[in-house]
Amino acid sequence: MFASAPQNDDRQRVRDASDIAAVVGEHLSLKAKGREYVGLCPFHDDRNPSMCVVPTKQIFHCFVCGAGGDVFSFIQKYHSMDFREALEFLAERGNIELSKFSPSNASGDAPPSGVGRKEIIAANEAARNYFRTILNHPEHGEIARELIEQRGISAEMVDRFQIGASADRWDGLSMTIDKMKLNREAFADAGLLKQRETGGEYDALRNRLIFPIHDQIGRVIAFGGRKINDEDEPKYLNSPETSVFRKSTTLYGLNHAARAIKKRRTAVIVEGYTDVIACHQAGIEHVVGTLGTALTSGHATVLRRLCDTVVLLFDGDEAGQRAADRALGVLFSETIDIKVAALSGYTDAKDPDELLARDDGAEIFERVIDGAEDLLKWHFDRLRRSLSDAGPARMTQAIEDELGKLSELGIANLSPIRRRLVIRQIANASGIEESIVVNALRAGRNGPRQRFSEPGIEEHPDHETGWKPDARERLLGCLLCDGQLWISMSSEERDLLSAGLFSSPMSRMVAQAMLDSVEDGTGSELHAVLAVLSEGEDNETDVAPRATTLHQMVSRETEGENERVRRMFRECVNASAMLTMNHDRAESHDTDLEMDETDRLRAFIERQREVRNRFGKGGKARLVDE
Repeated sequence: MFASAPQNDDRQRVRDASDIAAVVGEHLSLKAKGREYVGLCPFHDDRNPSMCVVPTKQIFHCFVCGAGGDVFSFIQKYHSMDFREALEFLAERGNIELSKFSPSNASGDAPPSGVGRKEIIAANEAARNYFRTILNHPEHGEIARELIEQRGISAEMVDRFQIGASADRWDGLSMTIDKMKLNREAFADAGLLKQRETGGEYDALRNRLIFPIHDQIGRVIAFGGRKINDEDEPKYLNSPETSVFRKSTTLYGLNHAARAIKKRRTAVIVEGYTDVIACHQAGIEHVVGTLGTALTSGHATVLRRLCDTVVLLFDGDEAGQRAADRALGVLFSETIDIKVAALSGYTDAKDPDELLARDDGAEIFERVIDGAEDLLKWHFDRLRRSLSDAGPARMTQAIEDELGKLSELGIANLSPIRRRLVIRQIANASGIEESIVVNALRAGRNGPRQRFSEPGIEEHPDHETGWKPDARERLLGCLLCDGQLWISMSSEERDLLSAGLFSSPMSRMVAQAMLDSVEDGTGSELHAVLAVLSEGEDNETDVAPRATTLHQMVSRETEGENERVRRMFRECVNASAMLTMNHDRAESHDTDLEMDETDRLRAFIERQREVRNRFGKGGKARLVDE
């Protein structure tokens, strides 16, 4: 059922170089809790840290949604990668050279039809290389290079952000695709080619300065193009949304900013590509940009895994103020603090790009961020300023209207603690008593809470409906915790783990993976079983969380004490034997329905005696569903 381990040791070398706490910590904010780490689970709408990372076992596990596995499982699930992609990603991270890869379908079978995520990313990266080549071309990139120099963007930033240019023609990329015999359909799906009304295709980005848009691990998922000629419109063109790119969840520069955001526990959001680049060039690296949108719940979901506070920086114009107002809905849908900062109170520079070009720009920028105001306070201060000439009645009505709007945003759906803190913030910001705020909110309409769910991530990813572990599955959990137990088992006891005896399909696959792992000589412990699962033909069913759940269940119940694990193991062996005997009797139609109550009790006692004689003492009837 599962493929045998590869002859080379690529997996083990990469695993040894990829401490799971470090890898997960590069993607999420983790806090130490004893010998483990805890953080918000990225695989469901987690409000309280429910995912633990266990360095001693090199696993992660969420106790709410059941997601779990090893470092490969985490990368596969977090970035929607297959196993080979995760292996290559971690190998590159660890500076490890992999053996030459031979795909399993190298028999000559035709590849599957259609364009998937991998093909779109490959097309984007090929296009990135083309745009970089054009920028460096003596003729075609000359004007773009002059524009970069005018904007004060250093060569280092050009390389870091992989800035490129498109040629002043409609078929530059199109001709390159044909010349390199690349998949035109993938480029079309990526939004890089557009259909002509007269037939054929043309380049979507012509004569523009090109800003590749990366995901958190640096893959090119889209592009932004700024016009080079003044007469061209619009000023900026972005790639359309695709299966790998969603504006509402993508933050420009996050691949470069994530480490600094985690360190400072704060993310600063600016508006444009060049603003982000200017900040990084000035050494202010906890800065990212939205892509023509206001802050969304999707952005906040990504950022709250890394930090506690988001600062929205705008230049004080009406558009910026509207964007800040729209962030109020995010404040009520995500557990993250939002602050607002405006350049206008500190400088006459219209944007960070202009400010940071000045000698004292970086110092002023930091003062602006340090002086950021809480979003609710900023909101009510602005409201009061707009009504400075109004009388008490009009002011009261305006504040009550605002509280009604906040109520509609879903404040009633917040957790009790979060709701109390928000009410206190509103009271302080509006200058009225908490009790009045509470009454006004009660009078408002409680709209539905808008909760964000990332594309491709299910709320409950792996659980079979109504699944509860039986004795045989708990026995699996014991073996996943302690590999020495397998060595102590008799052949008759090992037969209790025959995959065909498990009623749950996922537990059946875990059992089969364990048998394959033992046969290969790598043992029954969790890391060995996870290795087999990730190589199997059925790894897309995401069985790793089931193995991790069984392991963690036993580990928690026994508190990791070897003697308690062994005691549970012996109980589970005997209870599993009872399950097998009951199954065998049902198969032979020798059912208890044909007996009276005395005979059924006598048969049950006889089966218990037989179990003790065959498998030893310690069987507990409580583990058997009689």
